[in-house]
Amino acid sequence: MQDRAASRFLAGMAEGEAPSDTPVLIVAAHPDDEVIGLGGQLPRLRALSLLHVTDGAPRDGQDAAAHGFRSLRDYAAARREELAAALRTGGVQRVWTQTLDIADQEASLRLAAIIPALATILRERQPAVVVTHPYEGGHPDHDATACAVHAACALLRRDGDPAPALVEMASYHAGPQGIAVGQFLPADGCVPVMAPLDAAARERKRRMLACFASQRQTLAQFPVGAAEPLRAAPPYRFDAPPHPGRLFYEGFAWGMTGARFRALAEQALAALGLQGAL
Repeated sequence: MQDRAASRFLAGMAEGEAPSDTPVLIVAAHPDDEVIGLGGQLPRLRALSLLHVTDGAPRDGQDAAAHGFRSLRDYAAARREELAAALRTGGVQRVWTQTLDIADQEASLRLAAIIPALATILRERQPAVVVTHPYEGGHPDHDATACAVHAACALLRRDGDPAPALVEMASYHAGPQGIAVGQFLPADGCVPVMAPLDAAARERKRRMLACFASQRQTLAQFPVGAAEPLRAAPPYRFDAPPHPGRLFYEGFAWGMTGARFRALAEQALAALGLQGAL
């Protein structure tokens, strides 16, 4: 059932401009991730909900200060306002939005709380499809969000509740020349679907991205192409590295390594009785 729901949704996205009435929940790590991943498709989703795991404001305060904000609260509020402006610019209306208010860069530390909170939201919202991040070592919050979504669905199945189909949007990971954006790491049996963007949709997505003024430097690394890749989520082993070699986020002084992330994921899954359930 999940495979069929994912296939139908992906086929509809590949068709182009036709709107979709499928109830979709996007679970993103930060405000702006959904626009990077599938901003061109958002206006087509007429039953859309958005959940952000973090508030987009790292607690060390460096990002807030670098962008001229006097407090973390002001920076987090600005990121929410930028998201609202982007949705208005894209013509995305009547969207349910919520944040779990986890600190940016700290979702990995809060997995044991995020997973049941997300399961509760899935029960309440009952989306047919959840779109989220792949597990690729690009950002620890992305990987934590992917883990939380898969684990929350496992909780639902364990309790006999229906679980949504899982679809992934492309984000970024380590590549041969540095950051690799807008593409997935290969996964057995998972062929990406390309959701096309015509010239008008590409321009609309550029204007949506421009609303995130505080993230201008980061977003410059994400060119707007002719299509947005999506795919059915593969099964993951969150106790194994997503790829050989150094993970992209290990190049930053964020206090997180792949080994530490995997240990935190294992601890959270064990605490919830989910070992071997994903």
